[in-house]
Amino acid sequence: MPRLIHLNGPSGIGKSTIAQAYAEAHPGVLNLDTDRVVCLIGGWRETFFPTFKAAQLLAVAMAETHLRTGHDVVMPQLATRVADVEPFEAAAEACRAEYREILLTAEKSVACGRFAERAANGDAATKGVDDVVQERGGPALVGRIHDQLAAYLPQRPGCVVVPTDGCAPSETYEAVLAHLRAG
Repeated sequence: MPRLIHLNGPSGIGKSTIAQAYAEAHPGVLNLDTDRVVCLIGGWRETFFPTFKAAQLLAVAMAETHLRTGHDVVMPQLATRVADVEPFEAAAEACRAEYREILLTAEKSVACGRFAERAANGDAATKGVDDVVQERGGPALVGRIHDQLAAYLPQRPGCVVVPTDGCAPSETYEAVLAHLRAG
């Protein structure tokens, strides 16, 4: 049975890194990063939030299409509202696929520091969205997102939490794999 593996968490926590590692280790997996999809739409910087909604619709369609091939989709995407994940859950259900949500987290100061470090180093793959986050408050925005995730989590009883404090990406990846194997 294919799975839609949703890696949730604040910007800079390691979602994209873990998703890339998973896709590289599992042939046929689609690494569906909505942040990259949004960057494909002209004018996205000037109209980020309306464009992001369009990118989410595209991502749902892409996830459903790929799941129907019988392959997994790994999706590194921040979600702080149940309404944002429901379309992905519905797509998985429509394809008779399993939806798995894993929240990568760290203490607020660690999460804010990771984002600040990533934004300062200018990672080409994340730069565009990092710039948008910086324009809207940078680490302070990441701190607010951290609080929103804490409020969101009780609404998601099936969500697995993977603490990343003090963990190398390889350790986080192994923890994610362990949860996926445990089913």
